[in-house]
Amino acid sequence: MTTDKQTRVAVLLGSYRAGSLNRRIAEHLRDNAPAGVTVDVVEGIDTIPFYNEEIDGETAPASATALRESVAAADSVLAVTPEYNGTMPAVLNNAIDWLSRPYGQGAIVGKPFAAIGATPTPYGGKWSHEHARHSATIAGAVVVEGIVVDESAVEGDPLENEAAVQRFLGALDALVAHEVEAAA
Repeated sequence: MTTDKQTRVAVLLGSYRAGSLNRRIAEHLRDNAPAGVTVDVVEGIDTIPFYNEEIDGETAPASATALRESVAAADSVLAVTPEYNGTMPAVLNNAIDWLSRPYGQGAIVGKPFAAIGATPTPYGGKWSHEHARHSATIAGAVVVEGIVVDESAVEGDPLENEAAVQRFLGALDALVAHEVEAAA
């Protein structure tokens, strides 16, 4: 999809493991984004301390401030995440917690949001993605309905499956299309 202005999508990763499949998915989206779309993989969320009101405010940790600034500058947010024990990884949940503050005014408030990814289970991370969408909704994001890409990696790398790759790219297109429609 091509837009008249540059649309920026901030990607929050749920896995920081070396060689992470979900990082590779995010990088594939970044490298194959349609014209007019910039996909920025937000780095450093794995270094943010767990949310604690006592360390938030004017002297919030630099890593939390950088996360907030990156998401505030984006038009929409895409979580690309595996599933740990039937839910989203703590690093992603913590990022959403930081983005939700200050209450009602956090960097994620009003941003179109979607969660996609892959995991080596038959379910492809569906609970993680569902929980990320729920948490983002409570944090004030606008979860875009219909963007559901839960790819199983049991049978192999989804990035080697053209149909799966097209579903990932389709999710990005749908998120951007929602942003363009909302801005019109």
